[in-house]
Amino acid sequence: MKIADLRQRVGTATAIILGVMLLALTCITVMDVTGRYLLNAPLPGGAELTELLVMAVIFAGLPALSLDDGHVTADLLSHQLGPTGRAVQLFAARACAVVALVLIAKQMWEHGARLTGYGQTTVYLHIPVGPVVQAASVVCAVSAVIVAALAVTRAPQGG
Repeated sequence: MKIADLRQRVGTATAIILGVMLLALTCITVMDVTGRYLLNAPLPGGAELTELLVMAVIFAGLPALSLDDGHVTADLLSHQLGPTGRAVQLFAARACAVVALVLIAKQMWEHGARLTGYGQTTVYLHIPVGPVVQAASVVCAVSAVIVAALAVTRAPQGG
């Protein structure tokens, strides 16, 4: 499978998943606000569900973002570089992204382990927080592997 096909398939699947999550987030927000202001009865655990869904939306999109080279970059000198210089710049940017994602994944995994050790849960719904943080850590690690593979294979810049 070509990298362009993979990017398109992952992008489509991610768009569907994120669309469902955003729809759920919208429904929860509408129910919470309607209940709060019209019925004086907010959705139980609505704020917690909102927080968890926002986090899920952010991290669920990270692998597709990584596959498309969608990380924030500053192209200050790109126009002045030749093809070899741009290739080196792309490799360096990807290497920096890998290092950042690995460090974030490591820190999040350790933080999730601490939260699990404390038995930390959300206040109202009592959802364990540690495993959620560790799941986000795994997504960061997967994203790091994706970016590393793009760097090593010298895949063309996506997006």
